[in-house]
Amino acid sequence: MNTLRKAFGFCAIFLLLFLAACGGAPATEEPMEAGTESPPHDYAPATEAAAVEAPPVEEQPASILPSGGYPAPTAGPNNEPYDMFFEDYGVNPSIDTEDDNLSTFALDVDTGSYTVMRNYLNDGNLPPPESVRVEEYVNYFEQGYPNPPPHQAFGIYIDGGPSPFTQTERYDMVRIGIQGYDVPDEERKDAALTFVIDVSGSMDMDNRLGLVKQSLEMLVEQLHRDDTVSIVVYGSDARVVLEPTRGSDADRILSAIYSLQPEGSTNAEAGLRLGYRMAMEAYKPDGINRVILCSDGVANVGQTEADAILEQIDHYVAEGVTLTTIGFGMDNYNDTLMEQLADNGNGFYAYVDDRSEARKLFIDQITGTLQTIALDAKVQVEFNPEVVKNYRLVGYENRAVDDDDFRDNEVDAGEIGAGHSVTALYEIKLYPEAYGRIATVFMRWEDPDTHQVVEISQDFDVSQMAYDFRETDPYFQRAVIVAEFAEILKGSYWAEGSSLDHVYEEARRLEDRFRRDDAMEEFVDLVERARRLW
Repeated sequence: MNTLRKAFGFCAIFLLLFLAACGGAPATEEPMEAGTESPPHDYAPATEAAAVEAPPVEEQPASILPSGGYPAPTAGPNNEPYDMFFEDYGVNPSIDTEDDNLSTFALDVDTGSYTVMRNYLNDGNLPPPESVRVEEYVNYFEQGYPNPPPHQAFGIYIDGGPSPFTQTERYDMVRIGIQGYDVPDEERKDAALTFVIDVSGSMDMDNRLGLVKQSLEMLVEQLHRDDTVSIVVYGSDARVVLEPTRGSDADRILSAIYSLQPEGSTNAEAGLRLGYRMAMEAYKPDGINRVILCSDGVANVGQTEADAILEQIDHYVAEGVTLTTIGFGMDNYNDTLMEQLADNGNGFYAYVDDRSEARKLFIDQITGTLQTIALDAKVQVEFNPEVVKNYRLVGYENRAVDDDDFRDNEVDAGEIGAGHSVTALYEIKLYPEAYGRIATVFMRWEDPDTHQVVEISQDFDVSQMAYDFRETDPYFQRAVIVAEFAEILKGSYWAEGSSLDHVYEEARRLEDRFRRDDAMEEFVDLVERARRLW
């Protein structure tokens, strides 16, 4: 009998082990419910960040399908699915000019949403719809605007033409471009840079902490001798790795960078609090004072929400210390936290998925990355109700500003770096046989040196509209095609009748107009990848 009991016990243990290996063991806790898409006509923005959890590894779909479902990121330790945190801000409605002929929004130079998408597609998955912010796709690309006139900080450039993606009735697209003046590297202000680097266990990957080190190494090569660099790291708590060090002492800075090792949990609040204190120690009254957060965005110790963290550092932002957030890695990535920290820290948000993107940020666009030329920049478009029947702002859902607040200098808006451009697209419907002024575009911002508030404007007329999409400026065409790609990936109601096949055809045709343009070539490849996964 004892022999039988032992045999039965061994069999039971073997069966339990087998079930566990196959995923058949009973769950010890309820899994988080996966996010779901909003109904197509629901324009209300989400009020909370959505944690999108992939299904169990054995059941992961190959991609997002038009009918729903989410991509399958790489599984974490013990085959537990990762959480991705994105926020769904809804989709802007079409508005009758008779009801409201003013459209007002804060300018945005973020590009993180585009590079997040690229990372997903390169890994063989479509991005979650919540991750798509259309304006960041458009603003990732060079727009071909000329420099503003001499002694003028910004120029407004407007063009337009029919959309190739609206077949049942004619709609036109209008591109509004804001181009900031460029600052030669030798004229850039001296900078006090404080890097706050996440060295928690989740950063222990080549495409996270490893890529951070490579990125900072590129930056060191661009430093002026009178720039200073400080480094704060945080895991379970925060500590100083490098006191403010002059750019001329590159060896000491590089030694500190190379010494970084993963450790502990993720206390972003402690890291930023210490980082801002270091930034004040190195503060340059007439220079650039910037905190640069490098992280995968996952805060799990201390305050973990953007608003709560910002409360700890808000007074430093008022002193002129700006915050740039740079995301690395993807699994367990908190896009919402990184974007909101930058937006409220008077900076911008970027996502670095490879060395090429790091080079673009820290070498090719270093002056724009560091030096701000406009604070609280916002745009108001006044449509002529006698010419324009209705309009829709494409993207910028989380950048809306009340029309009455456009000339309120206390209202927070966007920041723009030297040489940066910002583009907004509007889909409009004109009255038949309409002629005359379509709209007047107003831009308003605060000069960061003089703190003077400046406002400029530009009119746009029906006579300036093109009548054939393929005859418009190639940069205009690319902006419209990129926006349509983003709207399809987002699951926008306004792209229901469109297809990735059509987007690919237009992008492939346009590629010949952008010879030796790596970004365009890559975009065509990304559209093709998305087609195969859709």
